[in-house]
Amino acid sequence: MPHPFKVHRTAEGDVSVLHLEGFLDAHTAPVFEQAIQAELDANRPRLIVDGEKLTYISSAGLGVFMGFIEQIRELGGDLKICGLSPKVRQIFEILGFQAIYDMVETVPDAVQRFTTSPTPEA
Repeated sequence: MPHPFKVHRTAEGDVSVLHLEGFLDAHTAPVFEQAIQAELDANRPRLIVDGEKLTYISSAGLGVFMGFIEQIRELGGDLKICGLSPKVRQIFEILGFQAIYDMVETVPDAVQRFTTSPTPEA
């Protein structure tokens, strides 16, 4: 039985927030890819991924993050990750994502990082 996955978009000023829910794996990664691409196509490269309701992530899901970060930063934006459960956060940390991405606790924390820190160079 397939696991459900949803991406819900909200905005905080000029920052897009993609709220992930469920299982992000090889079957659902294209949904996440399309959500990020839609933001970039709309010239909204300042992104926050809220993983508060993300229950699982596979290598395919992690690959989506890696597949877009260079393009996002070339467009003058950045991608910040927040709200991860300890289990999911551990996967990101084992792979060293905290060295590449700004990982914070909440959406407001991530929004504040956009206003207080310069965008990292790719």
